Amino acid sequence: MTLSSMVVSRDWQEVSVLECILGGLHMDVSVENEPQRAMARLNKSKIDALIVDCDLNGSSQFLRELQNAENPRTLPLVIMGGPRCQNLEDSGALFAFEKPISVEQAVRTLSAARSMILDGRLRYHRAGLEVPVSLSCKGQKPVDAFLINVSQGGMQIHTKNPVEPVKSLQVSFDLPGARSSLKAKAEIAWQDRRGNTGIRFVKLAPQQQRTLQLWLAQQYFAN
Repeated sequence: MTLSSMVVSRDWQEVSVLECILGGLHMDVSVENEPQRAMARLNKSKIDALIVDCDLNGSSQFLRELQNAENPRTLPLVIMGGPRCQNLEDSGALFAFEKPISVEQAVRTLSAARSMILDGRLRYHRAGLEVPVSLSCKGQKPVDAFLINVSQGGMQIHTKNPVEPVKSLQVSFDLPGARSSLKAKAEIAWQDRRGNTGIRFVKLAPQQQRTLQLWLAQQYFAN
């Protein structure tokens, strides 16, 4: 999975180092040397990570515009510059490194930013999957359903008849390739009149949570 990044800088020596590092992290790189052109591009294009050179004229205004936008961007922001570069709190950035760039520090910082991007995507990624699901509640007969999609936090299922709005239930289902069934304590988040029900996971054993995360990651990167 290739991610996208933008470097806002005129320091071509440092930009060339960043291009090598980002390429090694499987991130496409676009370079803008004018903050306003960078802002225009951000408004039109999907950018996963932004790296801003604080030594560039106009960078302070650019960072203020990012923070004051009506719809603030949630992409990881990295700032770089000399010792007098504005601090993280003022810039709104999550990461920073000084120039001249230390390759080791830049790799560590940009790897952390990349991990943050992927964690955010995978947390909300839903994978379509048609497998049977069993719903059970203490004292009631199990209900059979079919899984429509699943994420780290829950699933959507389909049943012939509405599911009773109980406070707590257990769901059980098989993931293709997993060694054992996944079982989770869950609750109903929503239902419609067509037999669709949203299920929210309340408790999933750590090992099973890890199995689900890895399976979802495999589906995400296979697309």
